[in-house]
Amino acid sequence: MLNTIALLTAGDAAGAAGETAGAVNPTATLISQLVIFGVIIFFMYFIMIRPQKKKEKEQKNMRNNLQIGDVVTTIGGITGIVVRKTEDTVVIETGSDKSKIRVKIWAISENETIHDEVEEIKKK
Repeated sequence: MLNTIALLTAGDAAGAAGETAGAVNPTATLISQLVIFGVIIFFMYFIMIRPQKKKEKEQKNMRNNLQIGDVVTTIGGITGIVVRKTEDTVVIETGSDKSKIRVKIWAISENETIHDEVEEIKKK
């Protein structure tokens, strides 16, 4: 922005002195700054936003593919085995005393069980 002000004042001074050959077009300067700003936003999308959306999609897929018997960890750090799964909740069995806890499916952060499909993908 300071460059734009400096160029505008330099152009005004040159115009006042009658020297129009060295004046800079302020419209071209503004357009070039907008293009640079657009390129920066484009790169920020691919560096920050796109990987986050990819990670969210993978977690949603993992939560939808939970099966009974999977060892899972919740966001709070509770580890257990899936005993029952409903549309929006999961009942996990934790500890040696076999206590059961019902948690929301969005609270599952990690599935520690490796299924056959995942192993086949890794082999390819």
